[in-house]
Amino acid sequence: MSLTMAILLLLGMWLSVAAAMLWGVLRIVRRHTHPHHLPPQALAKAQPLRRARRHAGAH
Repeated sequence: MSLTMAILLLLGMWLSVAAAMLWGVLRIVRRHTHPHHLPPQALAKAQPLRRARRHAGAH
C-alpha cells in the first residue's frame, strides 16, 4: 500500500467517524430540546393534564 493510499484511507475513516459522532450528538440534542418556537397555547394543549393522585383509603 502506498503512502498516498494510506493517508486517503486514514482521512476517509476519520471523516466517517466524525460524521457518525455529529449525527449522534444532533440526535441527542433534538430529543432533549423543547419546542420554543410554538406559542404558549399550543404548548398547553400538547401537554397532558395531570390528574390528582388518589391514595388508598381516601374518599
